[in-house]
Amino acid sequence: MTTVTPNNSDLISASLKMLISLAKPASMLTLRQHKIKSSQNGGYVSRFKGRGMEFDEARVYQAGDDIRSIDWRVTARSDKTHTKIYREERERPVFISVDMSPTMAFATRGVFKSVQAAKLAALLAWKAHANGDRIGGQIFNHQHCQEIKPKGGKHAVLHFLNALVKPNHTQSDNTISLERVLTRLNQHTHPGSLVYLISDFRNLNESAERHLIKLGKHCEIILIHIYDPLESKLPSKGRFRFTDKLKDIIIDSADKQRLEQYQQRFLQQQSHLQKISKKWRMNFLQCSTVDDPLEVLR
Repeated sequence: MTTVTPNNSDLISASLKMLISLAKPASMLTLRQHKIKSSQNGGYVSRFKGRGMEFDEARVYQAGDDIRSIDWRVTARSDKTHTKIYREERERPVFISVDMSPTMAFATRGVFKSVQAAKLAALLAWKAHANGDRIGGQIFNHQHCQEIKPKGGKHAVLHFLNALVKPNHTQSDNTISLERVLTRLNQHTHPGSLVYLISDFRNLNESAERHLIKLGKHCEIILIHIYDPLESKLPSKGRFRFTDKLKDIIIDSADKQRLEQYQQRFLQQQSHLQKISKKWRMNFLQCSTVDDPLEVLR
C-alpha cells in the first residue's frame, strides 16, 4: 500500500485530494456483513423472507406459494410438496455523522481531531460505495448542521467528501447541540440503517443520550470516539499554555490534584461511552489523533 505523507496543511484541515486518495486503502477494509431491514436491492441479507438470491429453507407448500419455487427433491423424499424460501439480498443506507465543533479543531500531536474524523468518514464512505450502499450523513458544528440524503454511486461519495472539506452553512441556527443533531438523525434515518457517529462526545448530555438510545432501537450504531493523547493523560512535568485565540489556560503539572481530576474526567467519559454502547448494543471504537484510521477500522 502506498503511504501518503501529509503536508502541514493536511495536519490541521482535510483536503479533498487527501480524502479521495483514501479510496484505495478503503478497498482493503473487511468490515463485517450486517443483517438489515430494507426494501432495496444490494449486497446485504435481509431478515425478511421472500424471493431473492440466497436460499433459506424448504417448507411444506402452502396455498398461494409460487409453483416455480417447489423443491422437487425434498418433495420426492417426503411425499409432501415443499417450496423453497429465499432471503433477499438488500442494500442499506449508510449515514455518517461527523462532528466538526470547535473542540474538534485541536491536537498536540498527529493531526487535528477534525482531520482524523474526516479521514475515518472518507474511508467509511468509500467502503460503503464498494459495497454498493447508499451514502448519506451529517456534517455539524455548534452553529450549523448540513444533512446529506443517502444516494448511491461515486458521485454521492464525492459530494459527501466535498461537504467534509467545505460544509454548506446556508442552514444557519443560533446553536446546534448534539441533542438537535441526533433528533434530526432520528427523523431522517430509516429502520435498518447503519449509522456512524464520529465525535469527541464533549457535548454528550443526558438529553442527547436519550435520542441516541432511541436511534439505536431501529438502526445499527457505531460510535467512534476521537481524542488527543493529551486529553487522556497530561505530562507529569512542566507548565503548559492552551488557547482558543479567545481564552488562555495554564496547566501546571505540579498541581497533582488538578492533574488527577483532569485525567479522571477523561476516564469517566470513556467508561460512560463504553457502558452506553454495551447496554444498548452499539459498537464502540476509539481513535486518537496519532492513530492510523485504517487500522482503527480494521
